[in-house]
Amino acid sequence: MKKVQFNEKNCYSPQKHSDAHNFAAPFIEKPTVGILSSYGWRLKEAPNTKNLLKPAMSMEYFVNCNTAPLAPYSAPLDRLRVQHLYRRAGFGASVQTVEQASGQTADQLVDSLIDRALNLPPIPAPDWATWNRDNYPSDGDLARGVIRTQIDVLGLDYTRGLMTNNLRDRLSFFWSNHFVTEIDVYESPAFLYEYVNCLQRNALGNFKTFVSEIGLTNAMLYYLDGAFNNGRNPNENYARELYELFTLGEGNGYTEEDVIETAKALSGYTERGEVRWTPVTFDVTAFDAGPKTILGQTGNWGYADVIDILFQERPQEIARFICQKLYEFFVHPDSNDSAGNAQTIIAGMAGTFISNNFELAPVLSELFKSQHFFDDNAVGVIIKSPFDLYLNFINESGFTCTDSNLSFARESSRLLGQELFDPIDVAGWQRNRSWINTNFMIGRWLTSEVLIQGFFQENPEQFRALAMQAVGAANSNTSNPETVVRALVDKFLPKGLLTPQEFENAMSVFKIEDVPENYYGPDYVDGGLSLWMLAVSMEAPQQVFLLMMHLSRQPEFQLK
Repeated sequence: MKKVQFNEKNCYSPQKHSDAHNFAAPFIEKPTVGILSSYGWRLKEAPNTKNLLKPAMSMEYFVNCNTAPLAPYSAPLDRLRVQHLYRRAGFGASVQTVEQASGQTADQLVDSLIDRALNLPPIPAPDWATWNRDNYPSDGDLARGVIRTQIDVLGLDYTRGLMTNNLRDRLSFFWSNHFVTEIDVYESPAFLYEYVNCLQRNALGNFKTFVSEIGLTNAMLYYLDGAFNNGRNPNENYARELYELFTLGEGNGYTEEDVIETAKALSGYTERGEVRWTPVTFDVTAFDAGPKTILGQTGNWGYADVIDILFQERPQEIARFICQKLYEFFVHPDSNDSAGNAQTIIAGMAGTFISNNFELAPVLSELFKSQHFFDDNAVGVIIKSPFDLYLNFINESGFTCTDSNLSFARESSRLLGQELFDPIDVAGWQRNRSWINTNFMIGRWLTSEVLIQGFFQENPEQFRALAMQAVGAANSNTSNPETVVRALVDKFLPKGLLTPQEFENAMSVFKIEDVPENYYGPDYVDGGLSLWMLAVSMEAPQQVFLLMMHLSRQPEFQLK
């Protein structure tokens, strides 16, 4: 894949990018702006920080002019397209994984990712998966400590799965922001485990089954008040979100009367037991047994009938709504380009969805194998979420990752607005531009630096190993610093750097004063002595570390 040049032909707004890039310039003239001390991170100098960060709101600077079709991409996948697939269908991949996959066809690689996702078991049930409040200490403080520990352990297990389970948990994470619940509403670790289990089992399965099952998880019953939906006094919260957020889209194919009638049909799941966090069961006396008219169909409908009627009467609306969300998440946030290209792709996906009885796997298979997905204009146009920012780097670097590293990634993501199992509201995280704002930009920089510096302190030599893997076996002992810098830029920045000057800036960071210019090879500098060699020179790990610190502050590093 040829590196994309930023110009109008490639749907790039020069003014917007200039702003987005310039806001970072005062902070990236030197490789390290944050200082790590026993007191934590602080900025070395950041005059007028508030004003400097305002242009960060313009980071979503690509419009969608991808005109490629949904037809299969037939050429063997090069390294950059393999990286693109792993960044979108997972959380990145190591140099070794990318090299092993390069040369495969999209058919081969996507099939292997989907087959693995379909066959992965969910996280095993912990000992406390069926606990209610009586299983915890009676003392409130002690109980809260146990509950926090259980949620943290599950969160760590799940984050570990995000790192290693590619498509299955990329999708389960996506669905957690679609079928939203918030742990701080229902608070039960057992209910959380049941919810996560449902997300993982259905992540790539049948969407109709998914909708049916998720609505009866205890987390959802409590979060959207289904557990309080008595037929004598119906609660409309879940009925409304079932249509508005989960299947049809706001105001699309349903009326207010449909919401009211649906709430009656969903009633009855109100038996909450005598002990807090007892699983909810159906109470026939709390069910509205009268006739209801839902989406034009009249009968004594109950929960299962609602799902059947919805998918029978509104298949086109469901398919378009869900496929548009998948498109915006996996391909490009702009699904309404002026030429209508994205909507053409979405229509094709929706047709596949309906013809396969709402199975998700065929839709995603078609998308991930398509010319549209692998088009240059689809690469590097989505802003990384906080979880993407950290997990992509860990995976792509191949550095030894500990539970402490993952806990740091989770906590940093929480501070930047993405708390696992706890989206901001029922509509979920809005993604893309919302991740890049005045409040979060410095946090993204500094937490990335903390992560990188932590890896360097643990084992500097893994930075040398990263560079040697990036340049490939033939260049593993190169004396040319440009070979190293270019390989690492290509590895971590999906669209490379904006200008030749930016690349020279990266070179300046890498070429530290401790290495005289003539120590590099003659293929880089006239009269070079080749006294500096990547595989053996003691300075190399520090040079790679400083380069990674520098790249982590580039606007292009924020993209996937």
